[in-house]
Amino acid sequence: MEVAATHRAPAVADRLQRPLRDLRISLTDRCNFRCRYCMPREVFGPSFAFMPRQEMLSFEEIERLARLFVGMGVDKLRLTGGEPLLRGRVEQLVGKLAAIEGVQDVALTTNGSLLTPARAKALGQAGLRRVTVSLDALDDATFMTLNDAGMPVERVLGAVDAASAAGLAPVKVNCVVKRGVNDHAIVDLAGHFRHTGHSVRFIEYMDVGNTNGWRLDDVVPAREIIERIHARWPLEAVPGLRPGEVARRFRYVDGAGEIGVIASVTMPFCSGCSRARLSADGKLYTCLFGEDGLDLRGPMRDGADDAALGDLVAATWQARTDNYSVERTAGTPVRTKVEMSRIGG
Repeated sequence: MEVAATHRAPAVADRLQRPLRDLRISLTDRCNFRCRYCMPREVFGPSFAFMPRQEMLSFEEIERLARLFVGMGVDKLRLTGGEPLLRGRVEQLVGKLAAIEGVQDVALTTNGSLLTPARAKALGQAGLRRVTVSLDALDDATFMTLNDAGMPVERVLGAVDAASAAGLAPVKVNCVVKRGVNDHAIVDLAGHFRHTGHSVRFIEYMDVGNTNGWRLDDVVPAREIIERIHARWPLEAVPGLRPGEVARRFRYVDGAGEIGVIASVTMPFCSGCSRARLSADGKLYTCLFGEDGLDLRGPMRDGADDAALGDLVAATWQARTDNYSVERTAGTPVRTKVEMSRIGG
């Protein structure tokens, strides 16, 4: 099938005047970790029904949809999962996406378990620019409890080194903080990555999906996280790099680097959200906490042309009013939400 050329246009805006700038593309709903805050083993066990391969978008279908989104203003693409590196030949997809005119950044979020030096090099050569690696503690006892897969810390630290050696640096290291579970690791993680050029981003424990047993009491507020680190190494706020950036950035006063906090619970950033999410089976979600997605795979496989698909995407984004984190803060009842393993973080 011939793919239409990309034509840049002003970004499509939703009802709250938020532009469509970022697209997160899930490659699979499978993961080799069973993190308690995302895919608890008692739910995602041997009998859980994951997507059949034929339901997942092909790389050609992903490329086609990515071109449509770029034509509507998207300039940043991120590959997610599940664990995206469970999908074979990801570097081929990276090459396709990086070649799209108008794409400024292709990034990948991974748990690091499969990011070997050879894989990192291949991804970098294909056009990947940045990697985010998840690491929730520096001690094996805590980390293995959280990932519930027997994965040691050293394996993930090796992935960070591999990414850096392949030129995919600075690496962002994501840490989901849950009170009483791994909040003791905050200062240690910050200290480990000082002077490395890499940035740890501490993420407030969120009520993603419906299965992680979220309670507000388990949230360690971003303000507390910053205070703990600031007490050891003084910090100062840094302006964001681009509109819609979700992490609040802070740098060490002594010049040793920076950290970030993602405070969806205590400091919602819905007003600046410019992210769309494409699930592995081709559904468009306009919020991490969305209930239902717009099916794009069906019309595409039924023969819809690019104009028709583009109209579907534009109409969905223009009707968008998603404001879930603000609603949660205001006490609005929690609704049934899509699982994060289907649409990435």
